[in-house]
Amino acid sequence: MATPSEKLAQSLEVLSDLQKRGIVAIRSSNLTRTHRERLITNGFMQEVMKGWYIPSRPDEAAGDSTVWYASFWGFCVAYLNERFGSDWCLSPEQSLSLHVGNRAVPGQLLVRCRKGGNKVTALPYNTSLLDVRSTLPETKDIEEEEGLHLFALSSALITCSPRFFAQNPTDTRAALAMVRDASEVLAKLLEGGHSTVAGRLAGAFRNIGRDRIADNIVKAMRAAGYDVREHDPFEAHLPAILVARKTSPYVNRIRLMWQEMRGPVMERFPEAPGQPVDIDLYLKHVEDVYVTDAYHSLSIEGYQVSPALIERVREGTWNPDADEGDREHRNALAARGYWQAFQAVKTSIHRVLDGENPGTVIDEEHGTWYREMFAPGVAAGLLKPADLAGYRNGPVYIRRSMHVPPSRETVRDLMPAFFDLLAEEPDASARVVLGHFTFVYIHPYMDGNGRMGRFLMNVMLAAGGYPWTVVPVEERNAYMAALEDASVRQNIAPFADFLARLTSKKPK
Repeated sequence: MATPSEKLAQSLEVLSDLQKRGIVAIRSSNLTRTHRERLITNGFMQEVMKGWYIPSRPDEAAGDSTVWYASFWGFCVAYLNERFGSDWCLSPEQSLSLHVGNRAVPGQLLVRCRKGGNKVTALPYNTSLLDVRSTLPETKDIEEEEGLHLFALSSALITCSPRFFAQNPTDTRAALAMVRDASEVLAKLLEGGHSTVAGRLAGAFRNIGRDRIADNIVKAMRAAGYDVREHDPFEAHLPAILVARKTSPYVNRIRLMWQEMRGPVMERFPEAPGQPVDIDLYLKHVEDVYVTDAYHSLSIEGYQVSPALIERVREGTWNPDADEGDREHRNALAARGYWQAFQAVKTSIHRVLDGENPGTVIDEEHGTWYREMFAPGVAAGLLKPADLAGYRNGPVYIRRSMHVPPSRETVRDLMPAFFDLLAEEPDASARVVLGHFTFVYIHPYMDGNGRMGRFLMNVMLAAGGYPWTVVPVEERNAYMAALEDASVRQNIAPFADFLARLTSKKPK
């Protein structure tokens, strides 16, 4: 007779087979009741709604939303296909956001379906799906991305609500920047007689510096007998910051986010003191705060480290060969890696205080910080050297966050653009706040992004003459909530206020 462990192993084999087939949304019919109940009881599967489940992890705490946010898009694809076949399409507004790489989980996903019931389907963690009975675009105007049915770019720009331009300026500007020539939208504008929409799009293109496209839209519509009145749907005009049209839309979106956020940051952050004259004295203050900084930064990431352990690591009295399998050993490895990375960061600070461009310094040296941070794990055999070679090679999800970091391919476009933004930014406070935020928004590594982001922040603080600033573990919830607000809703104000308050505190 099979033991409970053997029975669970059998159920896990069934679940593994479903996952190998790419099934994210598991139906009751996909596995027997015995397997289903066994997997739910042991935490390997959780219910989304009656008859629908997703895989989960038994080590996740009750109420942890991470697995749902990570499964959201895949689940919605399977659920919509089951209910409507291929006869559905996401709203034009959601389509535009996805076209430019914004994969944040929406509070409510709006779906158009010919047989929709105008019904709200409740989903976990205050998310929902609304299927609206509506006509769909022509087949040629629907694109598929990872199973999601989207309005094609030009069709989405013409069909989306005028409010979307003002309420989501980053996504709409980035989408507009993807249009290479007026001909991509003109045919639909002329076919539908969309004179009001043509005026709105002409104004929108002019807002982002694409005057030729704006002029061609107005001239073509007027030549066809339409009365076009150009109107800028955005509430503000940005300087010409969009790069060449062949550039990835994700790069333009990051540049737009940076430009739109820098004003609120500069309004809230204390004025930069200016670079210190005595570099050695500044670096001594940095060294003095090391134990406190390491304790709080590692604790924010969930490591259980004490100041005593950190001191043993720094002094070299910690034994790396002791008790390799226990949690204390992993904590010690993390502490040792933090110390090694801290030394590399001090070298970067010295370069910055010596007058070098902080963005250029970070670009050249952040890889060294990362390798030093995880070098003890390689030495202990927990990581392979290849794991430290460059940016991540797979998807990553942030615990309890509705923000879905960009794909591994997109990361390789975004990181050079990020370092260009840092190097070009003249304001010290913008480099501090937006440097930290944008780095963790991109999330270029599988692990260590938070620690790297705080190191980067402190190098930017040094460049402005601000003191090294510790983010206390006691304020982790406020810290993460502010980052979430910036990532999901593009509201940088809470994060700027949070860092400004910490930076203004006198060091103990």
